[in-house]
Amino acid sequence: MTDALQPVAAVLHEIVPMAEDNHLFSFLPEQPMALTPGQFVEISLPGVGSFPVSSCDQVRNGLITSCIRRAGRVTEALYRLEEGDVVGLRGPFGKGFPLELFRDQDALLIAGGLGMAPLRALLHALLDDHHRKGRIIVLYGSRQPEMLLFREELVQLSLERQIELRFSVDFAEELPSLAGRVVCKIGLVNELLAELEFAQRNTTAAVCGPPALYNCILEELALIGIPAAKIFATLERRMRCGVGECCHCVVSGRYICKDGPVFNLEQLRKMTEAI
Repeated sequence: MTDALQPVAAVLHEIVPMAEDNHLFSFLPEQPMALTPGQFVEISLPGVGSFPVSSCDQVRNGLITSCIRRAGRVTEALYRLEEGDVVGLRGPFGKGFPLELFRDQDALLIAGGLGMAPLRALLHALLDDHHRKGRIIVLYGSRQPEMLLFREELVQLSLERQIELRFSVDFAEELPSLAGRVVCKIGLVNELLAELEFAQRNTTAAVCGPPALYNCILEELALIGIPAAKIFATLERRMRCGVGECCHCVVSGRYICKDGPVFNLEQLRKMTEAI
């Protein structure tokens, strides 16, 4: 068994409930792991199984934090654990967002649903880089207001003028009352682009969400003038083993888990059925 396949023990440090069936889990591995935004780890539960998940924050005090949705047998077992229990971690795996391409650029982050989780790690990395210049614009869409993850944190960052923030929801009996400069509209997240003014050629974009979001937004970003080489998306839904052994994630001869999961639009145009 190789090191890549051998989990290290990690203590479940903290569990923070968020939206329904979405909790924030923090793990403290016995061996330090350095993750860049967009990379992922494999969480394993002995006797149950394992699954890949990206980090939703920078590694802080050795802690790896992920927002995990209860969506199957293994995540259901994870939700039954308590703080102090031990799981296995493998990683980090994959290629993350190229942070150097976001420096001295406006950053446009577009998330749909749970896609805000990996983009939050990127957002925190951008905020932590005190030498970078440019705006940080966050467009985030969800089915309904109560499903917007990290809503209070994002609103606070907007009020502090660290980011420019716009929400969209598919439907709502009443839109939430958001203080200050925050916009929330009923509609699709790509519709938030219509009223947004920014320097497209001087912008690097990152998108994360369901396949429907990629189908409607990636080429639209290119059409409005953002270079395809600076439009990034992360493809996580196909991954399984994390090390290219199972071939479950192979698309057009490329391993999502090893060559990605972050790709730019130039690459995705050559990867038939990647989305």
